[in-house]
Amino acid sequence: MKKKLGLLYGGKSAEHKVSMQTAMAVIKALDTNKFDIYPIYISEKGEWIKGPQLTGPVENVDQLAFANMEEIQSTALSSSLFEASENNNFDVIFPLLHGPNGEDGTVQGLLELLNLPYVGNGVLASSAGMDKVIMKNIFEVAGLKQVKYTSFIRKDWQNNKEKAYQKVEQELGFPCFVKPANLGSSVGISKCTNQEELESAFVEAFQFDRKVIVEEGVIAREIEVAVLGNDDPQVSVAGEIVAKKDFYDYKAKYEDGNTALIIPAEVSEGEYNLIKKEAIKAFKALDCSGLVRADFFLTKEGNVFINEVNTMPGFTPFSMFPLLWQESGLEYSALIERLVDLALERHAEKQTIKYTM
Repeated sequence: MKKKLGLLYGGKSAEHKVSMQTAMAVIKALDTNKFDIYPIYISEKGEWIKGPQLTGPVENVDQLAFANMEEIQSTALSSSLFEASENNNFDVIFPLLHGPNGEDGTVQGLLELLNLPYVGNGVLASSAGMDKVIMKNIFEVAGLKQVKYTSFIRKDWQNNKEKAYQKVEQELGFPCFVKPANLGSSVGISKCTNQEELESAFVEAFQFDRKVIVEEGVIAREIEVAVLGNDDPQVSVAGEIVAKKDFYDYKAKYEDGNTALIIPAEVSEGEYNLIKKEAIKAFKALDCSGLVRADFFLTKEGNVFINEVNTMPGFTPFSMFPLLWQESGLEYSALIERLVDLALERHAEKQTIKYTM
């Protein structure tokens, strides 16, 4: 029996375009003999627009933006999109959203209130994983090894910019990386080698968030693994990112493909086992479910530092997550089906929880 699958994509976020590309790739991979596919587009203004059932792949992302289609009813955010009816009654929702207002626990909270099964991480893991400062604080408590970092709120920075710059130089030094705390996909990230670059980086990052994180720069390889599962997570082979530019920025990830992805990465058995162990520890520290991509730094001395986890990694043609599982023996379409099964498994478990005495 076919499952009725609702795809949530777009979103009121700087990562709107990334989400659209992810949705297009997932739609292409879905088996229409197993799924009835219904697109739910969230515009950059935050409008929720349910499209007609998809019977096959779409040619370009413009076909997934329904704002200009007269026959589609545009509605404000409302549970009516998901109310049980012949036209709705979804078996599972697949949020393909990146960044704030989608990957940060907000949409997950809505789906929890509606008691709908959904793919991926829950409210806590999504929100903690979205905020790099909170995530790193949790990793520190869990005993995960990390590079040095510090963070700033916009108002504090505006009140005393020189003090902020001095703190970075004294605690971290150069080079360092300045990032918006609540964005992914390398949006708003800058590498700094002096104070002039640091000042520009703060201005850039604060355009995208009220909080920024500054991380110590280390000479290391960038190694990533994909984690899949609920309470018994499995880890893929390791992959390596070799950016042809100074670092792995947004353009290299999603536009020009100006990056080499080496899968599997050339790491020793001991290095891989340590990375695998730390990835599972991070997954469980955030109480993750479904999927996570865990990113690490590996130094020539063999030191492993966790950089971050992504609770909704991309599924674009350039994305590491599906490529890692493909190399591990799980093809893209099978990966999608596995994620749906994990969503239903986690939802079924939640239904056993008592809410009354």
